[in-house]
Amino acid sequence: MIAALDQSRIRALFPGIAVATLVAVTAQFLAEHYGAPAMLMALLLGLTLNFLAEPETRTATGVAFSAKTVLRLGVALLGARISVQMLAELGGPMIALVIAGVVVTILFALLAARLFGRGWRLALLTGGSVAICGASAAMAIAAVLPRTDKSDRNLAFTVLSVTILSTVAMVIYPPLSTALGFNALESAVFLGGTIHDVAQVVGAGFSISPEVGETATLVKLIRVSMLAPVVLIFSLAIRGGGLGDLEPGAKRPPLLPSFVVGFLALATLNSLGVIPPALSSLAEGASRWALLIAIAAVGINTSLVRMLDVGGTAIALIVAETVLLGTFIVAGVHLLG
Repeated sequence: MIAALDQSRIRALFPGIAVATLVAVTAQFLAEHYGAPAMLMALLLGLTLNFLAEPETRTATGVAFSAKTVLRLGVALLGARISVQMLAELGGPMIALVIAGVVVTILFALLAARLFGRGWRLALLTGGSVAICGASAAMAIAAVLPRTDKSDRNLAFTVLSVTILSTVAMVIYPPLSTALGFNALESAVFLGGTIHDVAQVVGAGFSISPEVGETATLVKLIRVSMLAPVVLIFSLAIRGGGLGDLEPGAKRPPLLPSFVVGFLALATLNSLGVIPPALSSLAEGASRWALLIAIAAVGINTSLVRMLDVGGTAIALIVAETVLLGTFIVAGVHLLG
């Protein structure tokens, strides 16, 4: 009986998962051959296939599964890249600056959202994605926010925005760091502390030098390590404030999301040296693919027309958050230097 149910469930999920995976593979091909960001390609390709998310289609169930469960798996696997040792390599003052940048950006997002007339959900989503790690953070935060009819639209908008802003920063920030007179360490902290997505940090850092590239990636991973505590704090604040019940049909957020537990468990094991480098690299690759499949599914789930309804104030909000973070890190680097 159970086996029959499992087979039935697999048959229901397979078409949608297969479509999302095919979109992800296509996006990766475009990224490797034409230099376009894979996340952006997956999202844009997914948006063109919105008709596959219609309730009567065979793919709808699997697409929804990919956008939620596969997403959480990808975020949890990010923990295998994090360790306590990497924090010690950078030094206390720079670590404090990076953490302060995360906190200040999120607080600014909440304040700016009120000024722009936007809700707290969009503020946490955009502020957290800008402050921590771009599309990955956006998807993790979206998983603990109470669901509304605008959830997928806001997530797609945020992923699209931070990916475009990251790509622009990857081109502009390296010459800007030179113009500001930064040395190798200062350039690395600037790039790793401000650019939203890991891939773009790597591209920007190594365009200056291998030394800057390696250190910038380390700084970026410190921001990634903030993902679990920030998501947990968001979840607890939403639960404690009863904010999940503000809108009819919104689901109560979990007290401790399972993917956060998985993230922390893998980070702890990696810090203890239990996870060998080869397995950590495998987990990193699996995480990247899971997130790529998930964002493809989010794109399929999202109507492009509805996403465009998000409005100009939302664009102004995420750009303001990006500028604030960049200004804060530049000022901090100058003070510490």
